Amino acid sequence: MDTSGRKGSDMNIFSLFTLCGGLAFFLYGMTVMSKSLEKMAGGKLERLLKRMTSNPIKSLLLGAGITIAIQSSSAMTVMLVGLVNSGVMEIGQTIGIIMGSNIGTTLTAWLLSLTGIESENFFVNFLKPKNFSPLLALIGILLIMGSKRQRRRDVGRVMMGFSILMYGMELMSGAVSPLADMPGFTHFMTAFTNPFLGVLVGAAFTGIIQSSAASVGILQALAMTGSVTYGIAIPIIMGQNIGTCVTALISSIGVSRNAKRVSVIHISFNLIGTALGLLALFGGEMFLNLPFLTEPIGAVGIAFCHTIFNVCTTLVLLPFSRQLERLANKVISTEDKPSDFAFLDPRLMRTPGVAVSECAVMTNRMGALALESMQLALAQFIQYDGSREEQILANEDKLDTYEDRLGGYLVQISQHGTSSADMRTVSRLLHAIGDFERIGDHALNLQESAKELHEKQLTFSTIAREEVDVLTSLLEDLLNSALRSFQSDDPQMARQVEPLEETMDLLTEEIRSRHIRRLQSGQCTIQLGFILNDLLNNAERVGDHCSNIAVSVIEEQEKQLPMFLQKLTKTVRRSVSTRLVLTLFLRNVTAELHSISMTDTVLLLDWLMKVAL
Repeated sequence: MDTSGRKGSDMNIFSLFTLCGGLAFFLYGMTVMSKSLEKMAGGKLERLLKRMTSNPIKSLLLGAGITIAIQSSSAMTVMLVGLVNSGVMEIGQTIGIIMGSNIGTTLTAWLLSLTGIESENFFVNFLKPKNFSPLLALIGILLIMGSKRQRRRDVGRVMMGFSILMYGMELMSGAVSPLADMPGFTHFMTAFTNPFLGVLVGAAFTGIIQSSAASVGILQALAMTGSVTYGIAIPIIMGQNIGTCVTALISSIGVSRNAKRVSVIHISFNLIGTALGLLALFGGEMFLNLPFLTEPIGAVGIAFCHTIFNVCTTLVLLPFSRQLERLANKVISTEDKPSDFAFLDPRLMRTPGVAVSECAVMTNRMGALALESMQLALAQFIQYDGSREEQILANEDKLDTYEDRLGGYLVQISQHGTSSADMRTVSRLLHAIGDFERIGDHALNLQESAKELHEKQLTFSTIAREEVDVLTSLLEDLLNSALRSFQSDDPQMARQVEPLEETMDLLTEEIRSRHIRRLQSGQCTIQLGFILNDLLNNAERVGDHCSNIAVSVIEEQEKQLPMFLQKLTKTVRRSVSTRLVLTLFLRNVTAELHSISMTDTVLLLDWLMKVAL
């Protein structure tokens, strides 16, 4: 379909339809491309944002780099609003990134300006998007349909998105080309010689379509008619930068006041930049009589003005970053109440990789909270303290909230087109939050047992006390190993959990056997037996949950292996290995271990398990 050879035709209703269709293709292509780029980046964006925001220059370069990578300054700003709202970033860390994103978004205008290339040279002519986009589309669809690797399919979607975007640009250019021969359009464009009207129209149109790239693309298409001058285009470009703030304004609805300040900084930056730009434009015209303002502007000229405006605004305002932060604090002067802070911001789902990374951080906190509850509960058996009981109950409420909200959030993320690597992480997190919550429940059970021991003024015998101390030490080692392996996502460390869990099973059996012998000899009471049995049962259940957590880490890593290695690993893990044979052997000889001390028993069992591995 030839969309560029319509210059001699008349502008009619079908041209308007083509213009709207071209805009639709452009926006769809931009969405496909930016979403695929975000998906490929995954959690790297969030880690980069945390690591490189200490220095203003680094923040500036980071903002420009990420916006170039994901091709969306709006997505960048919404991401920042979500991260500030979740408490991940401070308001001051976002200023340089916002400025950098305004520079990074100018790349799209330069790509679109390639449509105006005219040359007889094959290689130069090949740079025209309408010439190389079909080839990109062919490669992209082959990758999408023919590749089994998720990353290659994502690359294919990026290529398809870019091709659709450029096709939309060609449609828009073809639709407006008849305007060049219409005197009425030339007369209409003279109304925009008023720079304030140009700023207003640029801001309004960009705000409506919520895409500065599409707005600049339409302006470049109109510029190809030869009816747009520098004096008309520059104020419209300034207005387009203001209009792109609408997305940030919408995203700031219902967030914390600190997150609202991100939008205030974004708007302030563009408003101040536009004011300075208009002042320079008026001043230059008044004192220097700038003749180029009346000359026609092309697609390259628009890209150049767009870049110069954003770079100059950044250079002027970057030294005043703290003043921008103070201005935002004055505009949004009140502070949040503690209850106003978001747990995990839904806006982060627009960048699923960042959302998954934040969920992992939140799950790590949940695991640390479960460990704290268990440690507090075990300490109650040594010396009971009412304040510890209150803390355990408070932690249990928090763990329930974590499970409920994290679980729902992770399910929603899985419906937002996450990458295969992120889906594996989501699966691991969903398994882990249930285990962490159950560990909290067992801590509450142990607290109740310790409370009963305290209220009835019962005490374990010296031998039983020694056994409980060994059990407590092993349980803490097991919990710490499981949590560390989960937090570091280290399968090697996770493999150390299983022998500890099996040692826990053998140890609880040995303690039960010794307790029965003490009951038979009259050295222990039934009441203490019930409490001890509750302690042993809960310790076994906690060990099982620790094993589940470790297995989820190991399985996630195994899924990244080639298929034949996955099958081999599962076969080895399920087979009757030396480790399982030794486990059966140990269970048969446990009855003979009562002749040695409990500490020596645990050391022997632990050593045998390590040898078995």
